[in-house]
Amino acid sequence: MTSTTTDAPFHDRMLSLGLARVAEQAALASASLIGRGDEKAADQAAVNAMREQLNLLDIKGVVVIGEGERDEAPMLYIGEEVGSGTGPGVDIALDPLEGTTLTAKDMPNALTVIAMGPRGSMLHAPDTYMDKLAIGPGYPEGVVSLDMSPRERVEALAAAKGCAPADITVCILERPRHEAMIAEVRETGAAIRLITDGDVAGVMHCAESETTGIDMYMGQGGAPEGVLAAAALKCMGGQMFGRLLFRNDDEKGRAAKAGITDLDRIYTRDEMVTQDVIFAATGVTGGSLLPEIKRQPGWVETTTLLMRSKTGSVRRMSYRTPVDALET
Repeated sequence: MTSTTTDAPFHDRMLSLGLARVAEQAALASASLIGRGDEKAADQAAVNAMREQLNLLDIKGVVVIGEGERDEAPMLYIGEEVGSGTGPGVDIALDPLEGTTLTAKDMPNALTVIAMGPRGSMLHAPDTYMDKLAIGPGYPEGVVSLDMSPRERVEALAAAKGCAPADITVCILERPRHEAMIAEVRETGAAIRLITDGDVAGVMHCAESETTGIDMYMGQGGAPEGVLAAAALKCMGGQMFGRLLFRNDDEKGRAAKAGITDLDRIYTRDEMVTQDVIFAATGVTGGSLLPEIKRQPGWVETTTLLMRSKTGSVRRMSYRTPVDALET
């Protein structure tokens, strides 16, 4: 008999395949809108599909990272309860379409992303900016920090890697606010991979540097995406640091509502995600992490990255289905 309390154990192994299906279905729902120029329609299609699939899982889920505050998002808002209402209580962090602009313009690295952990396992990050810094696995703890200048970070990582700064590649969101950072990094001789959107994928690139060529991610982006990225690195390995940034009193109020009192705190990866989690991402448009949704006459195929931090397991799963079966 299924337990109806939040004390039911979090069986990450049993829930992981269900989570992969959630990511897959959100990606498939947005597939017909790739390159169509309509960001809102692509995002809404992914949101609808993700919510529908989440409600099929035997969980008592609460969205802690979602589409926005309750008064801003009709579905998958922060605090929304999802799942069948039976089974373990879980925290859910999600982005039904990470890279809505990338999808609308058919540009690389759009993903559907979702993470799940036991209740209370994820930072309830307010919808503000976060200063982020991430590197891949295999380095001593604290080799880089947010208190370092961009130059110091590059030089410290190069020394730890045993290479010249010119052999380091840094991923940064292409934004006016990052112009000084970009200039300082380039002064070291390091290369920069500029991305237009999708900084969850940007952080994840660090964990697979041999494949992606990215050694470090730095810059300011959404705080909710920072928690999702931390969940990914919890599974893949690597270090991440985040510090919330506030532009006005309204944003500080959002932090207080989320229970955050130390506004200057620097969070480590394991402070943003405190317990073992599962993480799934499905490629929408192609990129260095995952291939795009592939279409053939009568068929559609996705590739999903499914990870468990408890075991360090990483699965890459292909899902091929007839087009006329997508609604079932």
